[in-house]
Amino acid sequence: MELRQLRYFVKVVELGSLGRAALELGVGTSALSQQIAKLESELCARLLNRSSTGVTPTSAGLAFLHHAQLTLRQAENAVQAARRDRMSGYVSLGLAPTTASVLALPLIEAMRTRYPDIQLHLVEMLSGYLAGQLNARQLDLAVLFQTDMAKRWSVMPLLDERLFVIHSSACPAPPGESLRLADLGDLPLLLPSAQHGLRTRLMAAFESAGVVPNVIMEIDGLATLMDAVRAGHAATIQPGAAAAHSGEAGLCVVPIIDAHVSRRNLLASLSDDELSPAALATRVTVAGVARELVRTGHWPGASLLGE
Repeated sequence: MELRQLRYFVKVVELGSLGRAALELGVGTSALSQQIAKLESELCARLLNRSSTGVTPTSAGLAFLHHAQLTLRQAENAVQAARRDRMSGYVSLGLAPTTASVLALPLIEAMRTRYPDIQLHLVEMLSGYLAGQLNARQLDLAVLFQTDMAKRWSVMPLLDERLFVIHSSACPAPPGESLRLADLGDLPLLLPSAQHGLRTRLMAAFESAGVVPNVIMEIDGLATLMDAVRAGHAATIQPGAAAAHSGEAGLCVVPIIDAHVSRRNLLASLSDDELSPAALATRVTVAGVARELVRTGHWPGASLLGE
């Protein structure tokens, strides 16, 4: 039994005509008649007397009418109650600086639209520190890059990011529309320190390629690092999130095509039974916004896992 069948039946009784009820409900007379017949079949009772002048309820129809009207009122009350008591609460989400540069603003817009009563606390710091904050339960959710997650966490794979060489014209990289790590041995690089998950990933990739990178300076702040690259001090290697606005700043962005050189983004959270409804809603929104950014091409070099 469906609520629409109850609405159809009540309207037919109110108007005393299948044709007039169909017109007011915006459905075909045949479709309306079929739904009423289906309802009668489910109840094993005839609800309407049909004649050339219209329809009237049977005794069973009159008894059913009262309860149908009550059910429809209760359903409407439930809708109004849900609208009055919108999702609310406090949720803390951690993002690495590169991830925040592409995800934060679209996420803020989505949360303000869908859940205006949820107070979102965004924390931007290195992924290694985010993992510690999540372990200490100072964060509800975080986008991380490690695969060795704590077993008590809930982990949702989001996407893979290709890595890019980013440089200015004052510090040219080897020529080509794409590069391999083997081409980068002599290129002066500005990279984040070992506290950064990206640095750990890069060093492992360089070692696998048999290349010793020429790291001339370590900078952990993304804004400062990109300013130094823009000033021509050296190049850097960053994921697509950091490369999103580099072209607008006059920097050259060249993809690294080694198959094993990428960064996986994972949405980690406390276990589901520890998350509030607001945190669960935020987790769904984060995943949805990230997927939409990839599908619309606003997350350069990213590919959805499983697609």
